[in-house]
Amino acid sequence: MKIKTYKTKQEVALNFSRYLAILIAARDTVHIALSGGSTPKIVFDELAANFQEDIDWSGVHLYWGDERCVDPTDDDSNYKMTQEHLISKIDIPEKNIHRIKGENDPEREAKRYSGVLATNLPSVNGIPQFDMVILGMGDDGHTASIFPHEINLWYSNQYCEVAVHPDSGQRRVSITGQIINNADCVVFLVTGSNKAEKFDEIINQKGDYRNYPARLVKPTSGKLIWFIDKDAAEMG
Repeated sequence: MKIKTYKTKQEVALNFSRYLAILIAARDTVHIALSGGSTPKIVFDELAANFQEDIDWSGVHLYWGDERCVDPTDDDSNYKMTQEHLISKIDIPEKNIHRIKGENDPEREAKRYSGVLATNLPSVNGIPQFDMVILGMGDDGHTASIFPHEINLWYSNQYCEVAVHPDSGQRRVSITGQIINNADCVVFLVTGSNKAEKFDEIINQKGDYRNYPARLVKPTSGKLIWFIDKDAAEMG
């Protein structure tokens, strides 16, 4: 595990973008699971604005680690955010965009998207493998859409599950632990002081860390990188 700490959110976005550009350049085909949230939005803006000449998107396939069960035009949609901040601004083939269809019946969509992963991704250890899974972490310690109250979903034998937000009750489709930990590389993008407490507890294995799904991210490849800003890195 590596922890890369930067002064600001923008520096996190810049340095992760550089890391991603190098990874894409080294492979003919790259399969990436994206995350929603405020920090990825900054990253997408950085990629679109400053890496147009550095990244050939023709061999990059984009997926989502989780999606809210809403229409793709809904402001809650992770796909809509990515479309507005990245996809619409780069030259990437439409066939390379593999979205979770949040407008579909959640249970059926979880099964359908599991099939998409099984069909499109190379199989390693008998499980579909992403080249990179990008994750965020909530201030409750959740990651993807696996929340503490449903931490059992992490261990599902399915590739995707339907999760429920603990406060809003909103349903979401999320990849599960076996997919995340089978990725060749897993990257956390975490910024803001509201994440500091959980980051501290997870890294130092203290407090209620055992209840946080984010602490279960341990890729079998050993490639786990935290890109965080100094606010998130402040230890308690």
